[in-house]
Amino acid sequence: MNLVELKKQFLEHLKVELGRSAKTIENYDRYLKRFSSFAKVKKPAELTEEHVKNFRLYLDKQPGTKTGEQVELMKRRTQNYYLTALRVFLGFLEEQGIKSLNPKNIKLDKVAAEYPPDLVFSTELKRLMNAPNKKTLEGKRDRAILKLLLFNGLRTYELTGLCVNDVDMLKGELIIKGRDERINKVLISEKTKTTLQNYLISREDSHDAMFVRYGRKANDGGDLRLSSRALQRLVRKYSVSVGITAKITPQAMRHKFTADLFRD
Repeated sequence: MNLVELKKQFLEHLKVELGRSAKTIENYDRYLKRFSSFAKVKKPAELTEEHVKNFRLYLDKQPGTKTGEQVELMKRRTQNYYLTALRVFLGFLEEQGIKSLNPKNIKLDKVAAEYPPDLVFSTELKRLMNAPNKKTLEGKRDRAILKLLLFNGLRTYELTGLCVNDVDMLKGELIIKGRDERINKVLISEKTKTTLQNYLISREDSHDAMFVRYGRKANDGGDLRLSSRALQRLVRKYSVSVGITAKITPQAMRHKFTADLFRD
């Protein structure tokens, strides 16, 4: 499938699954269209770091804000919007199992960036983090899940695929297995590590999965590992419980993490 068709699927994904605003989708479309026009690449497998490097150099010379009769060059913050759109798109391709450039290879400039207007406010996210019951095993599990989504940007399949042995508490690291069999190590903050540790030491089962089902569905047989669909329901349940009106999904929390990457 060519990049034009894949971009169309991506924009539909933003609208239907992530609930992004029409303005955000319009911006992503414009940013990706400009990159495609510059790179002149038709297939995702043909994208290289050289294309991105040359695109950055191109953006650096493009006109930006007009002040009086003088036109300034495009600001780094604006350039980051283009690169963020490309990185999120590449992340979408990776989640679909489509071979292309690794989104982690696209680095953003450190600038005092603002959040896109349709992202959830920090105060709402704090309420979301505090929604699970700290005293129950299920609540401890859910707090760990929410923190890994928001503060580490894990993809849905990465989180549900975690095993107990994938965490090194001493080093504060998670071992993430990609769909292409690559192994990545992700650092976790002290707060996330503590939350994860509180959950793991409270468990009495011997299942190797990091996150397992609890409640009545835990006794219906089959694999106890938490599914991607269950993870989506979990996030939705807590966002509704704290009065967040925006559509919050695991993917949306990952995009929030992506946006935070280029904040000072």
